[in-house]
Amino acid sequence: MSATRIAALVPCLDVAATVDGVVRGALAHVESVVVVDDGSTDETARLAEAAGATVLRHAATRGKGAALRTGLEWLRSEGFTHAFSLDGDGQHLAAEMPALLRESAAHPGAIVIGARIRDGEVAGHRRFGNEFANWWVSLAAWQTFPDTQSGFRIYPVDATLRLGVRADRYEFESEVLILASRQGIDVRSVPVRVWDPPPGELVSHYDPWIDTVRIIFTVVPLLVTRWR
Repeated sequence: MSATRIAALVPCLDVAATVDGVVRGALAHVESVVVVDDGSTDETARLAEAAGATVLRHAATRGKGAALRTGLEWLRSEGFTHAFSLDGDGQHLAAEMPALLRESAAHPGAIVIGARIRDGEVAGHRRFGNEFANWWVSLAAWQTFPDTQSGFRIYPVDATLRLGVRADRYEFESEVLILASRQGIDVRSVPVRVWDPPPGELVSHYDPWIDTVRIIFTVVPLLVTRWR
C-alpha cells in the first residue's frame, strides 16, 4: 500500500473574515490545505492562498457537495490518500483535528466524523433540522449516527469517490454516509468541540428548512431501494 498522505479540504463561500485562521490552523496538523472557492464574491481565494493553501475555484456557486467533489478529485490526482474536510467559517477547531487523525490512523479505510459536542445555545430550528436529518439518514443507512450533518470529517479519497455520490449541496454529506454504510465502508464518530456563536451572530449558508428538505429528498429514494 502507498504511504498515507492527508490534506485538509476546505469548501468555501464568502468566508474572507475567517479563512486565514482556518488555513493556518489546519496546516499545523496536515501537510497541505486545499481550499475550493465555490464562487465567492469577496477576498476568500486571495486570503486563502496568502495563508498557504492551494486554491481551486468554481466560476459560479455550485454547492458544498460539488466543492467537496472537486477537491477530492484533485487530491486523488495529486496522490493524496485522505481528505480532512472542515468548514471555512471557523466553526471547526484545529485543536480537535488530532482526535480524528488518530482514529483514521487506526482505521485508515473508515470515514471518520467529528460528532459535535454542543455546549452552548443552539437555535431551536437548527437543532430540530439536525436531529430530523439524523433520524432519516440513520434509518436509510441501517445504523445510528450521532451527527450526520457535521462537515468535520476524514474521507479515504478513492473509496469515497467510488461511492458515486450525486448530491451537489449539503445533502452530499448525508448521501456519503448512506452509500458508505451500504457498501461496507466503516463509519466512525469521534466527539469534538466546536465554536458555536450565539444564534444572532451565526453566518451560515445552510438553510435549516430548505436544506433539510433537500436532505430528505435525497434520502427517500435511497430508503425506498432498501425495501425493494
